[in-house]
Amino acid sequence: MSGPLSGVRVIDLTNVISGPSATMVLGDQGADIIKVESPNGDFARHVATRRAGFSASFVNNNRNKRSIVLDLKSRNGMKALQELVRKADVFVQNFRPGVMQRLGLGYKDLEKLNPRLVYVSIAGFGFDGPLAKRPVYDPLIQALSSLATVQAGSDNERPKLVRTIVPDKLTGVQASQAITAALFSRERTGEGQHVKLSMLDTIIAFLWGSDMGGHTFVGEEDEEERAQSFIDLIYETADGYVTISVMQDKQWQAFCHALGRDDLLVDERFTTAEKREVNKDARLEEIQNSVISLTGEDVLSRLENADVPCAPVLTRTQMRNHPQVIANGIVIETDHQHAGLLRQARAPATFSKTPTAIRRGAPLLGEHTKEVLEEFGLPSSLVKSILSET
Repeated sequence: MSGPLSGVRVIDLTNVISGPSATMVLGDQGADIIKVESPNGDFARHVATRRAGFSASFVNNNRNKRSIVLDLKSRNGMKALQELVRKADVFVQNFRPGVMQRLGLGYKDLEKLNPRLVYVSIAGFGFDGPLAKRPVYDPLIQALSSLATVQAGSDNERPKLVRTIVPDKLTGVQASQAITAALFSRERTGEGQHVKLSMLDTIIAFLWGSDMGGHTFVGEEDEEERAQSFIDLIYETADGYVTISVMQDKQWQAFCHALGRDDLLVDERFTTAEKREVNKDARLEEIQNSVISLTGEDVLSRLENADVPCAPVLTRTQMRNHPQVIANGIVIETDHQHAGLLRQARAPATFSKTPTAIRRGAPLLGEHTKEVLEEFGLPSSLVKSILSET
């Protein structure tokens, strides 16, 4: 047994990032992920940064999966998928709303084949409304969700995109959690259900916990957003950059003592946490002035000794080699059967009794078609027909 989800069968019809990252979490935790691809394969197979025919994006979101190729526009392909569904626990798709229903693969269609099925639909903007059926990519969600203006710091600044695809990846995390919750419910009730989530809803819910305070109390909404906490807490030193996060009074006092700025302790703008927030621009400027002439090592040494929260700002290469990252063992190297030696992040959650594992690297397109179809008990004549079609 490898992973807490060992024995769970997942039929994965997702592409690109949001869906594949969700099912990879389940695969890392032991589930058997059957990745169903069209003859052209997942789009992520064809993007840049490649070796031996594999893109980095594909190998980093599709390990612990088996790939089969089915042409769902053909009678044989549809019949094969239906047979897989009968013996599956989870079915995941991220096509535009309406596509699966037109194919005869909507929740109501598959529920008839398998009432215990957990059917998961991942959308971009949502399932109803004016934008539901429009094409969507990560920047559109960052824009519409207000994440771009949150990233800018205030409504008066030019909006900024987060330079990683947060909506896609966070939706993947949210979807994997929702799937395991639905499986847990099924263990109690014996019934499957339809789980729906969108990238837009995921990001709005994500923002509300820390960035929507001015819109929480009904009737007292902020007409214009000023910079929120934790914005631009990056400070330049004589030889690089550090981040310093001073929240509590004792941390502010410790910071001032450590850097010889006792004058700030009697500055009326900073005597309370509330005043330090109201006067954040001035506070950030004073912190910057306090460290600009010191080396990063000197700043971090002083602040660490004073128990002030701080850290170096690292490049990706520096991150890989940082002692804490090494101690965590989060970055690992594995041998891919075709692409060679890979460096990846392991599954972040560890389990004391059901450890996760990388059982296989990302598959070749259709690598396991014959194996999986035979394993699910499809007639040999049907398997031969499907192999000839693809």
